[in-house]
Amino acid sequence: MNSKYRLGIDAGGTFTDFVLAERAGGSRLYKALSTPSDPTLAIRNGLGLIAEDLGVDLEEIIPNCDLCINGTTVGLNALIQHKGARTGLICTAGHEDSIEIRNGHKEDGYRYDAEYPPAVMLVPRNLRKGVRERVLSNGTIRTPINEEDVRAACRAFIEEGIESVAISFVWSVLQPEHERRAAEIVREMMPDVPLTLGSDLYPQVREYTRTSTAITNAYLAPILKRYVTAVDAYFRSLGATSPVRYFQSNGGLAIGQLMADRSVYAINSGPASAPKAGLHVCAPFEDQNVITVDMGGTSFDITLTHEGVTNLNKNIDFLRYRIGVPMIQVETLGAGGGSIGWIDDMGLLQMGPQSAGSDPGPACYGRGGTEPTTTDVNLVLGYLCPGGLVGGRLPLDRAKAEEAIRSRIAEPLNISLEKAAYGMFTIVNANMVNGIRRVSIERGYDPRDFVLVCAGGATGAHISAIAREMGISRIIVPKLASGLCAFGQIISDVKYNHMATCPVRLDNDEAYARVNGLFRQLEEDGTRQLRQDGFTDENIRITRSLEMRYLGQVHECTVEVDSFDITAETVERLKDAFHRRHEQLYTYAEPASTVEVVNIESTLYGVVGKPDDAVLSKGGDSDGALKGTRMAIFSSSGEFTRTPVYDGTRLGAGDHITGPAIIEETTTTIVVEPGWAAELHESGSYVLQRQHQG
Repeated sequence: MNSKYRLGIDAGGTFTDFVLAERAGGSRLYKALSTPSDPTLAIRNGLGLIAEDLGVDLEEIIPNCDLCINGTTVGLNALIQHKGARTGLICTAGHEDSIEIRNGHKEDGYRYDAEYPPAVMLVPRNLRKGVRERVLSNGTIRTPINEEDVRAACRAFIEEGIESVAISFVWSVLQPEHERRAAEIVREMMPDVPLTLGSDLYPQVREYTRTSTAITNAYLAPILKRYVTAVDAYFRSLGATSPVRYFQSNGGLAIGQLMADRSVYAINSGPASAPKAGLHVCAPFEDQNVITVDMGGTSFDITLTHEGVTNLNKNIDFLRYRIGVPMIQVETLGAGGGSIGWIDDMGLLQMGPQSAGSDPGPACYGRGGTEPTTTDVNLVLGYLCPGGLVGGRLPLDRAKAEEAIRSRIAEPLNISLEKAAYGMFTIVNANMVNGIRRVSIERGYDPRDFVLVCAGGATGAHISAIAREMGISRIIVPKLASGLCAFGQIISDVKYNHMATCPVRLDNDEAYARVNGLFRQLEEDGTRQLRQDGFTDENIRITRSLEMRYLGQVHECTVEVDSFDITAETVERLKDAFHRRHEQLYTYAEPASTVEVVNIESTLYGVVGKPDDAVLSKGGDSDGALKGTRMAIFSSSGEFTRTPVYDGTRLGAGDHITGPAIIEETTTTIVVEPGWAAELHESGSYVLQRQHQG
């Protein structure tokens, strides 16, 4: 880290978080309300808070940052709300409906639900234009491309006001010349329109996945381009000396131009940095099995890391659209601080997924919200400081919170206000626990073997209750919890995935040479890209993976391997790795069966220097941080307990607190339930340990 600072920005649905790391060690956390109508406004507001806190002009901060990193929900929000660009598709004639056929079935979980509605098509039927051309599965051209069909499609797109175009032909991964010629024609006739080629974006076998990924990318490209253009220009105006980096769904950084061209990598960029941050805060305790949970204002995100490795998803349905490119595996559900409580048609209490967001926000914000939310519940239960959040900059109105819960929940259910509030608290916790079970128990992991890491501003009030329900005995709560994803960004590396299709049987020298040649080509291209980005060979790291299967199987599994030449002498190492992975996933292997490769991938990292960690000074007596007491509820009885409240900013390393207790940090509140104890570690994290069963 050659400059004085490094800045990470994570734009969430309710708050935008800012973490400013100092070269000498230590980080500062700031929060500003998100501005969905103009995301750059939230960045301006947050940078204003930094300048005010440091007592300097922004022009003195930004030029002294070696990296400014932005994680954005712009693409995600556009996809959720179906507010992307007006997009046209050029495809092989006869394949215009492949994105609706969807491999012949609905998404997992709804396959046999006759009433489940079809997904909204990002490209309507009249904007999917077929082109007469055909490449066979061996890569030979059967029917040359009909260029007039492409020109006719462009004329129709111009008339329809198309803003972005996707091109995806059958078997273009083996012979991309037709797609490239079609692209030349589109650029000639529509020079200002963003263009996505399926064979460039996702050059791997599976036509439906490739076409869907290309369409999604094209749908988001103009929005991401406008966003990164505005953000880049703003930072340049402040004197930025290096380009802004943007966080990708694959867990790495990229420059703005690449994010605009490959906008599909920005879909889930915010929570994708959580595993990196979770491993970092657990490093002093040598924990490699980590479940990181992030409860913000709108959603609850869960990631799982086993033995230091976080799963990547490929070829999955995300928000009902098939995405082929790698994405950090994140389980997301509508359980945030703004999640609204309501009573369903059967008279049962529910929480979310609807959210009050930041506008109007929870009732207690006093911004016009009238629905009872999780934040209102935490205020009524006594967990949150009545004086307000974010160090008092966001005042809270307890009377409005009580009125919302009483009128919408307690009176209709004929129960007390306190029992209604604790019931809402219990249900939102149950929703989060079910999400954790999906990423752990349902995938063969025992959550009791993991440490639970708390991220997000709202999580601290729920974390010990969640751990209790899951049987987890240890929790790590960083002081930077409410901005942990922004912190994860500043300790992450640049990362690019380079893919190719390579359908060969691993049984001859020609096959080995083909796999080797493709890997070398991918890695030469990726290394050249990173060198242009300012990295030297000493700072470039490469990993490899292959999608493999037994001959005759329909689906393949991903196998991570070291970098080595594949020859008749070394191929058994590759096959053994596949057999082990297959047995791990499906409980059996077939060592005597022929193995074939389908796709290959090289992941290239540009390794960046990391900010130094601060070390907290040793504490003394935790009673010195005692602010007073507050009445709080910890059981379904609705009875209040007088609870000590501590000022987290006055605690030092080694200070120990026994529950029940409440620890107030500037941007988060930690509820230590009865039966738990917390101790502040010198690394800046609270370690919560379960003391007994209760």
